[in-house]
Amino acid sequence: MFEFFRYVIVGGIAFLVDAGMLVLGREVLFSGMRANTNLLLSTILGFIFGLITNYLLSQWIVFRKPEQRALGWRRSAFIGFTVVGLIGLGLTAVGMFIGVRSVGDKGFRYVLVKIVVTAIVLIWNYAGKKIFVYKGR
Repeated sequence: MFEFFRYVIVGGIAFLVDAGMLVLGREVLFSGMRANTNLLLSTILGFIFGLITNYLLSQWIVFRKPEQRALGWRRSAFIGFTVVGLIGLGLTAVGMFIGVRSVGDKGFRYVLVKIVVTAIVLIWNYAGKKIFVYKGR
């Protein structure tokens, strides 16, 4: 139970990095592009930075048992972590697309959609990493 709570904290930090990069991409880096392209590129940018943040903090803060740490620092674990994250990215991209189409693209509504989608994907990410990367330990 405490492990999941730590994961929620780490996930919150990774979310802030992810959402920050989403806004930076959307409002600055890709602002001259078509709306759908801008949203896609910004979502991917946020994902990459969020994934790296989540991986490192998960290793240091969440999965602290010695056997978990040993598994987590293997190259195969990072690959598994990334695959679980990519599935999460797919869920996020679909959720962002459906959500933004549903509520509109005015102002910062996309950030509210991101919050809802992230809450849903958080459960997949924790369960997937726990089962496939840290082998249920």
